Amino acid sequence: MRYFKKVCFLMTFLLLGCTDSNTPKALSSPTADENTHTTQIQCSDVWYQQVEAQLTSGDSQGHGPDIGGNEWQSVVEFKLGVRGDKSVPQRNSDEWCSFIDEQLQH
Repeated sequence: MRYFKKVCFLMTFLLLGCTDSNTPKALSSPTADENTHTTQIQCSDVWYQQVEAQLTSGDSQGHGPDIGGNEWQSVVEFKLGVRGDKSVPQRNSDEWCSFIDEQLQH
């Protein structure tokens, strides 16, 4: 059963992640017309999955927090070394997602 869940997760991630229309601008390569400074992004399930693919919040047994939830956001902050930092925007906001996206770019 846990292999089925992993396969479903991977298939969902691949299907959602393969279209440009679902890719947040901050994770896309900027065009010549776009400003290369910090881009405000909107939080989305696709963006959460992309962050999860980079940081992996769970263990190798398939256990971990719900992706996109408060506990998951705390784990992301911890893995990036910014948990407790006063410059981190409030969780569950587009500003938080933009901040985290910027941290992932460095």
